[in-house]
Amino acid sequence: MPQVRIVPKNFMDLVAALPAAKLDKLYDSVFICEAVLRSLPPLAKKYVLQMLFIDFPVTAKSMEEWVLADGLSKHKVAIDRLLQLRVIHEVSERKKETSYRMNPKFQKNLQQYLTHGGTLPREPMPPNVTVRLPTLEDLEVYAHQQWECFLLQLINSSQAERLTSFSSSTMRVFQRGLLSSRENEAPKLTENGFQFLLMDTNAQLWYIIREYISTSEDRGVDPTDLISFLLELSFHTLGEAYNLNTLTDVQRNAIKDLADLGLVKLQQGRKESWFIPTKLATNLSVSLTDSSSRKEGFVVVETNFRMYAYSTSRLHSEILRLFSRIEYQLPNLIVGAITKESLYNAFENGITAEQIVSFLQQNAHPRVAEKIPTVPENVTDQIRLWETDRNRVEMIPSHLYEDFPSKDLFEACCDFAREYNCLLWEDSKKMRLIVRGEFHQQMRDFLRRPKQ
Repeated sequence: MPQVRIVPKNFMDLVAALPAAKLDKLYDSVFICEAVLRSLPPLAKKYVLQMLFIDFPVTAKSMEEWVLADGLSKHKVAIDRLLQLRVIHEVSERKKETSYRMNPKFQKNLQQYLTHGGTLPREPMPPNVTVRLPTLEDLEVYAHQQWECFLLQLINSSQAERLTSFSSSTMRVFQRGLLSSRENEAPKLTENGFQFLLMDTNAQLWYIIREYISTSEDRGVDPTDLISFLLELSFHTLGEAYNLNTLTDVQRNAIKDLADLGLVKLQQGRKESWFIPTKLATNLSVSLTDSSSRKEGFVVVETNFRMYAYSTSRLHSEILRLFSRIEYQLPNLIVGAITKESLYNAFENGITAEQIVSFLQQNAHPRVAEKIPTVPENVTDQIRLWETDRNRVEMIPSHLYEDFPSKDLFEACCDFAREYNCLLWEDSKKMRLIVRGEFHQQMRDFLRRPKQ
């Protein structure tokens, strides 16, 4: 079954995928060199600091001696990561001995950073210029509302069109791969789209950011510039205001798109305009596995397949409808049931049993989140069994042949179909056979041939 494309665990996976020339261009920035250093595994950081003021190649054998014998697996991971990010280069010498040398541009900038200190991409605006900045709580509510509106528009545009300011071109970029549309038909969620809705917010954000960067060249934007700016955003302070006039044209266009998603909040003063990063932006450099970003859950599932969701969110209601039957809804409570029919509908849309189970576990209400298991085993087992039952039957277009005039002709047809691996079933007593649908024309031509 098609799956959502693998989402990078952190921004450095996107950086590592860049062509060598574009990656070296990124290292013109001191703060990006710092960001790369921070992202490295502990052992890789150690190697960078040890090699930082060495101007000649270091042999691979020498570097292996820097770790104990039981650390060789971590050593290999560290070297691979440094090579992927072009922090070090492999050098082959006359003795055919592999050596490593630091990227000169990365080395020079990091030396400068450690010796003289770094400077942030831009300074926050003074408090006397910016007035009535939102509190951190208000900012988090704003980011949550914007992101929820985007997801609602993804599910059903009519439910969110009054709440969002998304331009059609922006939505096409953000919804790429999640919606499909045919001529004279309303857009529909793809299998990737249904699976996307069950991801946690951090994973969803990374999927969108990846799509946004991968389509940047179609909009005339260098992906390196976009990656650099997005990395830069993660260095800004949460809740501080930054002058829009300090941005380039590319960055100003990007900031408007990111504001639609809730990564930044735009404000207008009497003379100046500014943007305020939210937690979604400052967490861009955080790994998907960081548990600190886990939200409080809201779902309780009982052994009788009843489901109670303590939420006032319309988005939560729409997501639960993807795999369950909603029976009634109160202002702060959604009551439903997980049924065979509702799950079959989810499977038909491309959602897997593991994704449903994972969603229920990750969003378990605090009252049950500490229990083991958080979702009753009979429910999770049954969800997987219903998926297995559905996948046991395979639909294959085929053709039935019968009423053969002779046993010899029947057996000759069976042998012909078997030769091309297209014989699905045969009944020698009643002289009937079934072949694959795409083999029908060849079988007809075979039957029309003159027989010896």
